[in-house]
Amino acid sequence: MSIFQFEIQITVAVTAVACALLGTFLVLRRTAMMSDAISHTVLLGIVIGFFIFKDLTSPFLIVGAAMVGVLTVSLAALLERTRLVKEDASIGLAYPVLFSIAVILISRYAGDVHLDTDAVLVGEPAFIPFERFYLFGYDIGPRGFYLMGGILLIDLGFILFLYKELKLSTFDAGLAAALGFAPLLMHYALMSLVSVTVVGAFDIVGSILVVALMVAPPAAAYLLTDHLPRMLGLSALLGAGCAISGYWLAHFLDASIAGSIAAMTGIVFVLVFLLAPERGLLALARRRARQRWEFAQTMLVMHLLNHEGLPEAPQESRIAHLREHMRWDDTFAAGVLRRCLAQGLISQDRDSLALTESGRQRAQQAFLDE
Repeated sequence: MSIFQFEIQITVAVTAVACALLGTFLVLRRTAMMSDAISHTVLLGIVIGFFIFKDLTSPFLIVGAAMVGVLTVSLAALLERTRLVKEDASIGLAYPVLFSIAVILISRYAGDVHLDTDAVLVGEPAFIPFERFYLFGYDIGPRGFYLMGGILLIDLGFILFLYKELKLSTFDAGLAAALGFAPLLMHYALMSLVSVTVVGAFDIVGSILVVALMVAPPAAAYLLTDHLPRMLGLSALLGAGCAISGYWLAHFLDASIAGSIAAMTGIVFVLVFLLAPERGLLALARRRARQRWEFAQTMLVMHLLNHEGLPEAPQESRIAHLREHMRWDDTFAAGVLRRCLAQGLISQDRDSLALTESGRQRAQQAFLDE
C-alpha cells in the first residue's frame, strides 16, 4: 500500500467518523433529513464567502457555511411553527431555495472558478493527497486530514462536555427545558456543528457521501443497540469501516471512491437491517412466528380447560374436532400439537387430548391476564 493510498483512507475514515457521530443525534432526533438539507445549502455560504474574501482556502468560508446551515434550520423551524406544513415539508421547502440561489450565483458569477456543483455533490477523495498542509515549510500530510481531524476533535469535545445536556434535549426536550438546559440552544449548536462538519467534508467526499455517512452508519447502530454511548461507538466504527472497505472496493473495481463508499454504507445498513439480533427483519419474522405458535398453544390449552370436566369434554378434546373448532389446517394443527406435547402442556391418548398440570396452569394464567 502506497503512502497516497494510506492518506486517502485515513482522511476519509476521519471524515466518516465525524459525520457518523453527529449523524447519530440527527437520527435519534428524527431530523436525519436535515443533514441532506444542510449538506446542500452550505454551498451558498461557501459561495458568498468566496465572493467576499476571494480565497477558496479561507477559513471564513466555513464560518459562512455554518451561518447558512443555521439559516436553513431556522427557516425550516419557522415554517413548521406556523403549523401549516409538517417538518419534512418545511425542510423540503427551505433547502431547495437556498441551494438554487448558490447554483445561480456559481453559474452566473463564478463560471471560471473551481466551485462547480458536480464536484461539490459527488466529491473525489482521490484528490486528497494533492492538497498538502505545510508547517514551517515542511510537508506534514494532506490538508483534508488535518481539517477533518480538527473538526472531529471539536465534535468530540462538544459531545463529551455537553453529553448530559445533549442526551436530555435529544430524548426529552420538555424535561430539558424544565430543568433549564435550553434545548433550543442545544439544537442550534448541534446544527451549527453539523454545518461546519459538512462544509469541511465538502471538498473531500462531496455532499451525497456526507449524507450517506451521516445517516446510514447511525441508523445501522440504532438497530443494534439502545445504549447511547455504545451507539456512538458503533456509528463511528461502522462509518470508518465503510470508508476503508469502500476505498478498497473502488480500488478493485476501478470505480469512483465516493460512490463505492456510499454503496458500502448501503450494503452495511441492509445487512444490519436484515440480521440485527433484536430489531433485524429476520429477527422480527422469527419473533412473530414464535408468537403465532405461542398464541395457538395458549388457545388450545384454554379451550381444553374451558371444557374440562363437562359432559361435552370428550367431544371437545378430540383432535379432529379441534381442527374444525379452531379452523386450523392440518399442517398447522399438527405443529401446535407437537409443540404442546414437547412442552408438556397436554397429553394424548389416541385421538383424545388432556391437560397436564403445566398446561392447566398456563391456561389459568391466560384467563387471569385477559
